[in-house]
Amino acid sequence: MFITFEGIDGGGKSTHMKATAAFLRARGVDVLVAREPGGTEIGEQIRTVLLDHKNKSMTPSAELLLFSASRAQLVNEVIRPHLAKGGVVLLDRFYDSTFAYQGYGHGLDLATLRIITEFATGGLTPDLTLFLDLSPQVALNRRYAASLFGEEFNRLDAVHAEFRQRVVEGYRALMQAEPHRFVRIDAEQPLPTVQASVIACIAQALQLEIES
Repeated sequence: MFITFEGIDGGGKSTHMKATAAFLRARGVDVLVAREPGGTEIGEQIRTVLLDHKNKSMTPSAELLLFSASRAQLVNEVIRPHLAKGGVVLLDRFYDSTFAYQGYGHGLDLATLRIITEFATGGLTPDLTLFLDLSPQVALNRRYAASLFGEEFNRLDAVHAEFRQRVVEGYRALMQAEPHRFVRIDAEQPLPTVQASVIACIAQALQLEIES
């Protein structure tokens, strides 16, 4: 099963993925955890370019193509092989991020994005997408707070409030368009509450018991 985690940074995707992976491994599930951009040697090099504050002049179209190049490498080198052997993949961001950020956020043509995404992924679609939903201001406050303790505050965090709001609205539009794939998680709740919701959702999808 291919499960993706989506939402603006600050929602706790990486934290919840780590806890979910531990839950699954404790039950004998062969789980692979990856992130976008990155997840491969080539993808990590692309990630450095994308997130570097020095690259503020990067155009939305260049950003789109770099994300898509990293995605194509990840799908073919990592995701498809793991799925082919019956494993579960947990991925921090996938093409919904492209539609939310480069499409709804930057205003790039959605039809063009679909063509590029289809080419980059070979038509691979998540079986389940968890949308960690929270307000842009709460998300930004969390990112600032985390940066004080050494966590990365990157080029994509340093965008204006109107852009972040368009991204959130884009995610909500994507969720409404595919309600069968998306599950909304209220990420403004306390961390243990959010984590319990995430694990309960994935346990149900995989038909696993939460208690050992």
